[in-house]
Amino acid sequence: MKVLVFGATGPTGLEVVRQAREQGHEVTAFTRGVHGDATDAAGVARVIPGHDAVVSALGRRTTLRSDSLIQRSMRAIAPAMEKSGVRRLILVSAFGVGDSRREAPLFPRLMYRLLLTDIFADKKAAEDYLRGTALDWTFVYPVLLTNGPRTGRYRAAEHLDLRGIPKISRADVADFILNELRARAYVRKIAVVSY
Repeated sequence: MKVLVFGATGPTGLEVVRQAREQGHEVTAFTRGVHGDATDAAGVARVIPGHDAVVSALGRRTTLRSDSLIQRSMRAIAPAMEKSGVRRLILVSAFGVGDSRREAPLFPRLMYRLLLTDIFADKKAAEDYLRGTALDWTFVYPVLLTNGPRTGRYRAAEHLDLRGIPKISRADVADFILNELRARAYVRKIAVVSY
């Protein structure tokens, strides 16, 4: 499979690229230094043709200001995908975005409200936009991300019973993403991923 990865230099994107290559996929890592900015429609449109799927692991790293990055990038990526006939998109979002906030345990729910309001609003706006497209999207909702190893022993569902401070390694999120590219179990659905 030919996979285009946005956010390929971030910690989750790096895992997606590494594992995809290990599995024999042909990977294009969209990076600012080589391809330009993910919000630049013309630059994005040049790279998308010829791929079978797009994975977005874009994020703002440690800042709490979104700069509307996810929304702006999806408004560049989705039209280019539709024009090129590339339908499959996996977007790494976050547990706590949109309606999933109500399902979060108390402490994470407070953290989302206090610290991540802007980041999560950007992710939700991007998701709302993508829901109006014809793409075969999946929104991946990892819980608190760690740098732990890939275990393959995690849970994934549209809704999970979570307690305390749930966690998942970026390596296992990447594992889920690559499995979902094959399985297509969550097309036009969200997938909460946690231990």
